[in-house]
Amino acid sequence: MAGLEQQLVSDIQRIQSLDIVPSILELICRTTGMGFSAVARVTENKWIACAVKDEINFGLKPGGELELETTICNEIRGHGQPVVIDDVKNDEQFCNHHTPKQYGFRSYISIPILLKDGTFFGTLCAIDPRPFSLKSTNMVTMFNLYADLISYHLLTQDLIGSKNELLKITETKLEDSLDEIRQYAYISQHTLQEPLRKLQLLSDMIIHEESLPPEHPVKPLAFKINTLAGDFSKMISRLSDFSGITNAVSDFQPVEVNKILALVINRLQYKIARKNAIVGCDVQHVVTGIPGQISEIFYHILHNALTFTNPEITPYIKIYSKEVTENELKDLKNLAQNTSYCKICIEDNGIGMAEAHLQQIFDLFSRLNPKKQFEGMGMGLSQAKKIMKHHKGDILVRSQVGAGTTFSLLFPVHTVTNKVRASLAG
Repeated sequence: MAGLEQQLVSDIQRIQSLDIVPSILELICRTTGMGFSAVARVTENKWIACAVKDEINFGLKPGGELELETTICNEIRGHGQPVVIDDVKNDEQFCNHHTPKQYGFRSYISIPILLKDGTFFGTLCAIDPRPFSLKSTNMVTMFNLYADLISYHLLTQDLIGSKNELLKITETKLEDSLDEIRQYAYISQHTLQEPLRKLQLLSDMIIHEESLPPEHPVKPLAFKINTLAGDFSKMISRLSDFSGITNAVSDFQPVEVNKILALVINRLQYKIARKNAIVGCDVQHVVTGIPGQISEIFYHILHNALTFTNPEITPYIKIYSKEVTENELKDLKNLAQNTSYCKICIEDNGIGMAEAHLQQIFDLFSRLNPKKQFEGMGMGLSQAKKIMKHHKGDILVRSQVGAGTTFSLLFPVHTVTNKVRASLAG
């Protein structure tokens, strides 16, 4: 095969890599009784044996060539029709044909192999120096099925090759992205933070400089610089945390949501007490995920609910879960339609939001209210959205100005056994 074009070598290797081809050639010889069968690659100027079953010492091996003009396959390449000969001596069309005389066969059958895009690849053929009854049996049907099967496997091979190539490209891009994230994490924690720390240090020195009178105009400016540098430092840290959220499948485990909520509520206990808020929980579902990340989702949403309260009424936060119905699932384009989901709702009676702002709240550093009035960097809901995406779920929000907000977390769920329900209830 040294003198063949690379593409032809590749075509031969493709046929030889199909485990089904030797079995097909074996079955052809056994079924027909003929002694030689082959898969041939036929082009405008080449006839090459890709795979061979030779029981008559015809002498052709894989990679071997026949002069194209001496073959009947060359004619098949032109008209695309099967050629079947029971006995050359009694065949009006082929009794004087040069090919049987040159190669010494009396029976012959050859079927075109067409790729799924209609391209002619070659032939599936069999020959023998003895006559065989081929036309009166179902041999043509059988050969057509085998040829179509080879074509199907070549297509599958191409698809797998394309997918593997895409996978390699994706893996390369992923490695590049992870490397960029690693570099960014270092830059954000060191390179970018260092000048901000120096700004804070120098501005703090000016603020506390005893030689300057308290009313000196440079001190308020230094204080603003100090505050802005501190805010910028926090933003970089939050952005670094956001980019570091990953979906490590190996870390996924069954998560009892009520236990996570108990920890989050305890974490927010000071804020709950300061607001005199009431928090009620009734979640009867187990979800699969990373406990720490799920905890962060609930923390950010509950923190928001406790921040954007209506000062005229007692803050009340209700947390509950229910199944997502098939009708609901049809309208949720981001979720798999063949999976069961539960919806964990966090409902509050706070100040609410205008409908026009509901998607904006998931943007990085998005703030709908003045910073002086409400704390926060505008990163919490962005992190929650990203975590839900990593958990193959989604986060929805419904709100109305003055009437509170409801966040719905949609998680894939597993069947909850009575034993688990009992433990949750306890």
